[in-house]
Amino acid sequence: QVQLVESGGGLVQPGGSLTLSCAASGSIFSINTMGWYRQAPGKERELVATITSGGTTNYADSVKGRFTISRDNAKNTVYLQMNSLKPEDTAVYYCNAGVVVGTLSRGYRYLEVWGQGTLATVSS
Repeated sequence: QVQLVESGGGLVQPGGSLTLSCAASGSIFSINTMGWYRQAPGKERELVATITSGGTTNYADSVKGRFTISRDNAKNTVYLQMNSLKPEDTAVYYCNAGVVVGTLSRGYRYLEVWGQGTLATVSS
């Protein structure tokens, strides 16, 4: 019913940059908070950054000052600009969104939706 499709991962050298994108599609009434999470090999999934519909952002301490999250509400898209990348940033990055679906006549419900993940590898 609702899909999140990520793009922008790849291989980059330490100190380099990558920009991830995540577009939501489907029967969307509105989107609340959107965010990025990551999971490195052998580790648990962790929060990277979130952004509310009003633009309030939150970052993990490990990425503050290097990563920037932004969104285009008209396009239902969230971005993650990653600068000064380090090998420890290597992970599968997942997009997440709190989505309201439905209509006035049928009613509304809240869904938490995840993307399929995109791999970012930082290596020389």
